[in-house]
Amino acid sequence: MGKRPASCYRYTRGPANTRTDKFVRGVPDPRIRAYDAGNRKGKFPVHIHLVAKEKCQIRHTALEAARIAVNRILSRNLGTKNYHMTIRIHPHHILRENKMMAVAGADRIQDGMRRSFGKPTDRAARVKVGQELITVRTEAKNYNLVLDALKRGADRFPTPCTYKIGKGEELVKEYMKKK
Repeated sequence: MGKRPASCYRYTRGPANTRTDKFVRGVPDPRIRAYDAGNRKGKFPVHIHLVAKEKCQIRHTALEAARIAVNRILSRNLGTKNYHMTIRIHPHHILRENKMMAVAGADRIQDGMRRSFGKPTDRAARVKVGQELITVRTEAKNYNLVLDALKRGADRFPTPCTYKIGKGEELVKEYMKKK
């Protein structure tokens, strides 16, 4: 049986369940491994952020898919020396599922909602309104390409996203006037 759709876990309900170290057993490791890509030591004047518009939960598989999509576009078009991308959120929250059987006679075997706490199946990052999800540092001339890459990454998230220039806004405006 496959995973439940992301719409089951999109909205935040109740307090966060993050106590993986001591109390919860059988929690899967997060799928996302690398949070940085590109040239980490480069001095880039422009910082562009992908920002969440709504409060939600983003599963670790969606984070990895967005990282791959953004990194692929940037590395193919700019090369790895001309940008630095960072994933700004971490999937700490544990998602649980009360698995139900779907076979003949299941109503006589299972408990339904009687003991419905569930077993850990996934991890998610809890996101607030206006929180930065992905940051890309680069030169002003790469602004349009970075926006396109961040749009592809935003398509993988269950929340609508917008863009924000964190640093170097005057450089981007100056570059757009020249163009």
